[in-house]
Amino acid sequence: MATFVFVPGAWLGGWCWQEMTPRLRAAGHQVYTPTLSGLGERRHLGGPQIDLDTHLQDIVNVLEFEELRDVTLVGHSYGGFVVTGVADRAPERVRQVIYLDASVPEDGMSLFSGGPPAFKAMVEEAAREQGDGWGWPLPSPEVLGSFVSIAGIDEEDLRWFYAKATPHPVGTLRQPIRFSDATWKTVGRAYISCTAERTSESAREMHARTSPDWGYGELATGHWPMFSMPAQTVELLAELAEVRPGSA
Repeated sequence: MATFVFVPGAWLGGWCWQEMTPRLRAAGHQVYTPTLSGLGERRHLGGPQIDLDTHLQDIVNVLEFEELRDVTLVGHSYGGFVVTGVADRAPERVRQVIYLDASVPEDGMSLFSGGPPAFKAMVEEAAREQGDGWGWPLPSPEVLGSFVSIAGIDEEDLRWFYAKATPHPVGTLRQPIRFSDATWKTVGRAYISCTAERTSESAREMHARTSPDWGYGELATGHWPMFSMPAQTVELLAELAEVRPGSA
């Protein structure tokens, strides 16, 4: 059985996995769903001091204080930066990293630098006008759906999403990730693509899909499968965690 540590994407906390964790635990897996600093029930810690290093340390601390080893890290969206950095800092504790429709950063990349300038401008403007310069509020469904798919989320789950979401610390998007060495690349890696409304495939998705060194799976839903397709997401995660692909 696997030991899963889930890292949520922007605006989310550990609460977002509620539909998935009982299913995984019923199957015998260990599951940890920490919330990153400044978000969810830890929103009172938010401020301009929160950066990517803060979030990396959040998860490294979970691994160390819970004495976890042979861990499968699952990062959703922005969480791909976090799980990659954690695998670099604590490779001896990590068995595999699974990117759930997530960013797969290279050394020196930030989430802003890996995206179009218009995206950075939109986020920075929203933070200035509505988030005291440091917090990015969750955009309206119309705006959100213009740059990432919300397909598959029903009205009830969408209301829950917006009721629970908290502004995301922009410092985590500005800071580039830095790798200490290449040791982390010895851990297994897998990618899950959410394909609903997808018009093109990124180079990283194509590499994961075609490389024998990566595990790969697809879900025919939008960017938030923990809301729209929890049962199928659990099945695919459990399947990918059964094998440990090589490094690439």
